[in-house]
Amino acid sequence: MKMNVQSVNFTADQNLINFIQKKLDKLENHFDNVIYADVYLKVQNTSEKENKVSEILLSIPGDEIICKKKGRRFEVGVDECVSSLERQLQKRKKKFNPQVA
Repeated sequence: MKMNVQSVNFTADQNLINFIQKKLDKLENHFDNVIYADVYLKVQNTSEKENKVSEILLSIPGDEIICKKKGRRFEVGVDECVSSLERQLQKRKKKFNPQVA
């Protein structure tokens, strides 16, 4: 799957990008028709400790699925987004192909 990572207000290091790639590769186990993933990582300039926003947009045939999470660390936000996207992909798979569980 093709992945595009954009980091706003900071520069993402290679370890974070590798972590995101590894998590997104797991989505292909549930739904093999993912075209690409756009990942937006933003650091908001606020006094809150939970100022890191992780947003993932998956492009699948005929539609797009998006998830946005806010937290203290990008790794936690990406992990929560991937879990949410897994559930969304499984629902979509059941909806369009009922005999597949």
